[in-house]
Amino acid sequence: MQILRTVIWVLILFGLLVFSFFNWDPVEVILWDNLVLETKVPVLVIVAFLLGLLPMWLYHRGAKWNLNRRITSLENAVRSNALSGRHQPTASPSPVAGDSLSPSSDEQP
Repeated sequence: MQILRTVIWVLILFGLLVFSFFNWDPVEVILWDNLVLETKVPVLVIVAFLLGLLPMWLYHRGAKWNLNRRITSLENAVRSNALSGRHQPTASPSPVAGDSLSPSSDEQP
């Protein structure tokens, strides 16, 4: 699985390299009326990609952290429940009234 992930990242980086090679043109980005940023097209594409990726990545990491925390809590609860049940002595069932193994005093041998 790790090699598949590595191959995909290499293909993405190769595609970005080819895109950057053919689109190395300067562009002007007007941020405000008097503030103009002159940059290359690939830098603009990479920054836009990262700005779109960052919120979803942060959400994913937060959800994963929360689920791992809940799983750990549940595993600890099951472990403590299993350990506490092991140390408690089991109570033997008490005999029901009138149901005894010894012969009653009314019967004579």
